[in-house]
Amino acid sequence: MTDVVRMGVAGAGSIAVRGILPHLALEDVHDRVRLWAVCDPVPGRAEAAAAKFGIPHHFTSYEEMLAHGDVDAVSIASPIGLHYDQGAQALAAGKHLHFNKTMTTTVDEADELIATAAAKDLRIVASPGEMIRPHNQRIRELIKEGAIGTLVWAACGAAFGTYHEKERVRQGDDVLSNIDPSWYYRKPGGGPLYDMTVYALHGLTGILGPARRVTAMSGTRIKEREFRGKAVQTDADDNTLISIDFGDACFALAYGTAAGRVTEGFMGSYFGTAGTIEGLKLNGEPFDWAGRDLADAHGPSGRQYVLPHVVGAHRGIGEEHVYEDIMQLVDWIRDGTSSVATAEHARHVIDIIESAYRAAETGQVQDLRTTF
Repeated sequence: MTDVVRMGVAGAGSIAVRGILPHLALEDVHDRVRLWAVCDPVPGRAEAAAAKFGIPHHFTSYEEMLAHGDVDAVSIASPIGLHYDQGAQALAAGKHLHFNKTMTTTVDEADELIATAAAKDLRIVASPGEMIRPHNQRIRELIKEGAIGTLVWAACGAAFGTYHEKERVRQGDDVLSNIDPSWYYRKPGGGPLYDMTVYALHGLTGILGPARRVTAMSGTRIKEREFRGKAVQTDADDNTLISIDFGDACFALAYGTAAGRVTEGFMGSYFGTAGTIEGLKLNGEPFDWAGRDLADAHGPSGRQYVLPHVVGAHRGIGEEHVYEDIMQLVDWIRDGTSSVATAEHARHVIDIIESAYRAAETGQVQDLRTTF
C-alpha cells in the first residue's frame, strides 16, 4: 500500500478553485492524499492557489510540474482540448491520472492513453463517475427488473445556457476570481457535448449498456457570446441532437444544446411499455434508492452527499462528485480498489460524441468502435 498519494493539479481554473483544491486541502484526507503541486499558465494564478490552499509547489508550466513537482498522480483540470497531450505527458512521466470530463476528444487518443497506462501499470480514473451514484444503480436495476415493462426509448442531455459566463469565480478582480470561460465555446473540446451532455451519456450508457451506432444533426447556433463586456467568437458546435441505437430497436435521443432541456438535470428519462422513469420518479412517484432519505433531507445538493467519500466538511463545498472521482483514484493507487469510473467507459462516451459529429458532417449513420 502507498501511504499518501501526492497529487498535482493541472489548472487552477473554475473546477479546481471551486472543488478540487478546497476538498483536497481538508485535513481529513491527508492520511491518504496531499495536495503537492499546482500549475496554471496565467501569471500568478498557481501561486495564489498554492497560498490559499497550502500547496507546497506551484508552477506556470505543466512540464515543470511533472519534472519538479514530486507528485505521484495528476488531476487534469485544464481545458478539454489539452487533456490528451497532458495525459500522455503524465503517463510518460510515470504518474497516475484523474481526468476531469471529458478525458479526450477522440477515440484514438483514448486508445493510446489506455494502452500506455496498462503497459506502465498506471491507473486512470475518468470523470464523470455517474455509475457511482446510487440512484443510477437503482434505475439500472428497475429497468432490468421490468418495472417499466419493455424499455422502448430513452432521452438525456443538457444545455449550455449562460452558466459559465455567470459562475462566481469569473466575476471578481483577482486571478482566482476572474477566470475566462471562452475556451468552452471553441474547438477543440468546447461545446455542451464534451462539457455537460457527457454526464448524461455516462449515466445513459451505464444504465443501458454500450450503444451500437449513432446519427446526428449538429452545428453552431450562437455565433458570438459576451463575457464581462467583451465579445467572444464561437466555433464549437453548441446545438446537437443525437439518435443512439442500442440494438433490437431500442433507441435514445441525446442532446447538447445552446438552450432548453427536456429532461431533469443530467438524469435520463426512460420510456417502457408499462411505465416511465423520469429523473427520480417511477410513474410519477419517487422511487427508493440507497441514501434517498439523506439526499432528500439536504435539498438539491443532497444527491452529492450519498457518494462514498463525501462526508463531514466535504458536504457543501461544491463539485463533490469530482472530489469523489479523485478519491476513487486515490483508493485504487493505495490499496488496489478499482473504480467503475473507468477510462474504457469514458472512451465509449467519447466514441458516441465523436461519431455524432462525424455523422452530422457526412449525413451517414456511424457504427461505434468501442465497448466497456
